[in-house]
Amino acid sequence: MDPEAFLDLANQVTKLKMFPYFDIAHSVLCALHVREDLGPGAHAFSRKHPLSCWLSTMLVIFAGGMLCNGLLGEPILAPLKNTPQLAVATIVWYIVFYTPFDIGYKAAKFLPVKIVCSGMKEVYRCKKVYDGVTHAAKLYPNAYIIMILIGTLKGNGAGFTKLLERLIRGVWTPTAMEFMQPSFPTKACIVASIIFVLDKKTDLISAPHALVYFGIVIFFVYFKLSSILLGIHDPFVPFENLFCALFMGGIWDSLAKVLGRGPSKDENKDPKKTN
Repeated sequence: MDPEAFLDLANQVTKLKMFPYFDIAHSVLCALHVREDLGPGAHAFSRKHPLSCWLSTMLVIFAGGMLCNGLLGEPILAPLKNTPQLAVATIVWYIVFYTPFDIGYKAAKFLPVKIVCSGMKEVYRCKKVYDGVTHAAKLYPNAYIIMILIGTLKGNGAGFTKLLERLIRGVWTPTAMEFMQPSFPTKACIVASIIFVLDKKTDLISAPHALVYFGIVIFFVYFKLSSILLGIHDPFVPFENLFCALFMGGIWDSLAKVLGRGPSKDENKDPKKTN
């Protein structure tokens, strides 16, 4: 592709409007997540506890904005002031849970539809990460960690509100903490936030901003589709294992076990056999 045409395409991606189509894709996947998390009892639960079902779904959809607002000292419920966006989220929730014969749920689960929605959601995620980094940079111009944190939470807030979202539905799972076992979207948002911070605050990245943004969009979309079609769920795992082995004590623990076996075996020998 011609470099100028590629740059023009990248500029077009940065200017994409998220509402309503990308918001719809995001809401569809969030509603699917809630329904699948409910398991086989999703149908009965949605009929018996519609308010709880709606609240938990809205929390998943607007989690990033609520979390970031709370941390930055802004109104937590501010994301809900956008009435058209809230209406779209509610309509999608209703379609996924309450259409006759589960037509809406089956349509959303249909693989081609799910692939399209997943790709659109990753574009939406990249926009959210960038918006989070930009907003934090205005409030705290020199606080890189805060920019990365807000960008990450903005991009994958639902992962960090899983405990509360399930609690709204009457399920207490204290081990469902994103900090204990970060998912791939969280790791990808951390990497994207770091790149956006470097692009915004340093001279380490000389490429135009549009290309950096477009590259992160491609990264998000590629690995999301790879997880759906090829089963590649977390490409960071090999690098994490290597890092932990070298810098988090893994190699020293293994060495200690190896060196500790010899003496223990000698001490446990039967004295009758040695005589």
